[in-house]
Amino acid sequence: MNPAIIQIRPEQFSQCIAIWDQKIPQSLADRFYAQLVNGNRRTFVYIRDGAFCGEISLVFDMQDPDYTIKGRRVYLSRLMVKKSERHQGIGSALVDFLIDYARRSGYQELSVGVDLDNTIAQHLYTKKGFTRILFEGEDAYGAY
Repeated sequence: MNPAIIQIRPEQFSQCIAIWDQKIPQSLADRFYAQLVNGNRRTFVYIRDGAFCGEISLVFDMQDPDYTIKGRRVYLSRLMVKKSERHQGIGSALVDFLIDYARRSGYQELSVGVDLDNTIAQHLYTKKGFTRILFEGEDAYGAY
């Protein structure tokens, strides 16, 4: 079976757990699911041989103009690649897909939040054209 990137439906969300290599708080998973159900989040998965290998989401309203501006800027959320599938171009393919999807949907800007200690992700995002820092901060999960 050839690899594909598809948009998931809310009832498929639980299958994404196979991608996550770390435990995420249930409250965060619940928020992502609620956003998916209410249409504020679109989640896409990279599938190979019938298995979910990676995921990425687009969020339309984060209620913060550093992240989203209605009709202009959307937020790239949760780029995750299953640990055993990393270093095969899946993350890059997902980012390219989401950039194209956002453009075709009429958005001029795409924002992303990334942990300051995640140099691999920072390198990927810089390579894909994310070059301007709008905000640096820290939350319960660390500096970003």
